[in-house]
Amino acid sequence: MIRAIFFDFNGVIINDEPLQVVAYQEALREQGIELTESDYYSALGMDDQTFVRTAFARRQKELTEQAYKQTLAAKMARHRELLENGLPLFPGVVTFLKASSRQFSLGLVSMALLSDIKYVLERARLDSVFSIIVSAGDVASCKPAPDCYRLGLEKLNAKRQGEGRPALRPSDCLVIEDAPPGIESGRQAGMRTLGITNTVSEKELRAAGAEIVSASLADWTVAAVNHVYR
Repeated sequence: MIRAIFFDFNGVIINDEPLQVVAYQEALREQGIELTESDYYSALGMDDQTFVRTAFARRQKELTEQAYKQTLAAKMARHRELLENGLPLFPGVVTFLKASSRQFSLGLVSMALLSDIKYVLERARLDSVFSIIVSAGDVASCKPAPDCYRLGLEKLNAKRQGEGRPALRPSDCLVIEDAPPGIESGRQAGMRTLGITNTVSEKELRAAGAEIVSASLADWTVAAVNHVYR
C-alpha cells in the first residue's frame, strides 16, 4: 500500500521544460554555443551545473569559471523572467496535490535549485503541501542515480518519526516522474513508479521501467492510487 508520494518538479508539477530550453539557448548563445532541443531533452535528469558542463563538453569548448558563472546566472535570470506573467502548472496537478496531501506524506525530489522550487511553490500557494524537499544542492549525483530518492525517504522518515509515526519502506512510496532518468532513479531506490507523458513518450517511460504510464495527473485521484498500487 502506498503511504507516501514523491513528485518530480519540472515536467510533472510545472510545464516549464520548453521555457528551460529557451533560457538555456539564450544563455549558452552568449558563450558561442548553440543548443538544440534534442541536446536539452537528451540531458533530462541533470542539475543546472552538470548541464552547463555537459553543454560545453559536447561542443569541445573550454569552460572557465567565469563562463560557468555567467551562463548559470543568465539562464536563471531568463527562466525567472519567462515565469513572471504566469505559472504554467499542469492541468489537475494542484487538485491532485491537495487531495493527496490529506492521505499521503508528500515529498518533492528534483534536480532543480531550491530557490527555483520555492519561488514556484510560494506563488502557487503549494509551499505547505510537501513534507520534505530534495533539490540539486542536496546530492552529488543526478538522476538516474537513486541518491535523491533515498535521501527523500530518509528525510521523510526522520520527520515522521519526530511526529511519532512509523518509518516507511521504499515499497511504501510512489514516485511520479516525466522522464526515464527519474523513473530509473525511483526504481533503483526500490519505489513504485508512475510515468506521466508530459515530456517524453509512453514507450520511453515504459522502457525505463515505469509500472504505469498516464497522460495526465488530472486523470488521477487518491482512490485511483490506492486501487492501482495495492
